[in-house]
Amino acid sequence: MLILATQSQMNTMARVKINLEYILDVTSKDILWDSISTPAGLEGWFADKVESNDKVATFKWGKTEERRAEIATVRTYNYIRFKWEDNPYKREYFELRMGVSELTNDYILEVRDFADADEVEEVEDIWNSQIERLRRIKGF
Repeated sequence: MLILATQSQMNTMARVKINLEYILDVTSKDILWDSISTPAGLEGWFADKVESNDKVATFKWGKTEERRAEIATVRTYNYIRFKWEDNPYKREYFELRMGVSELTNDYILEVRDFADADEVEEVEDIWNSQIERLRRIKGF
């Protein structure tokens, strides 16, 4: 896990970019790509229900919580970047990026996100929980 800010930077800046890495036991790049880039793949581990029209994704949790995100950038078998429509920080995004370890040939899922400096640990905990759900549900 790598955080792209020092403690002193965190004390002086309002927002911090977070970069997390997870090694996954995946047998195919197709399976991993599907899990991070399609509504069916994102359902269950990231949100309860996901709908997409290739430009906007709607994420639903429970019966009442719903958020929409622009699908800002997609590079097949590399990454997908979302921008929350309700985020006041218009340059921020969250990104799911896949790669392969040169040493072990294991698939790596990188998560890039932003948080207030005093909420970095909480955001990391949320992503850790989400990725554990991904591992359980998809068998990674």
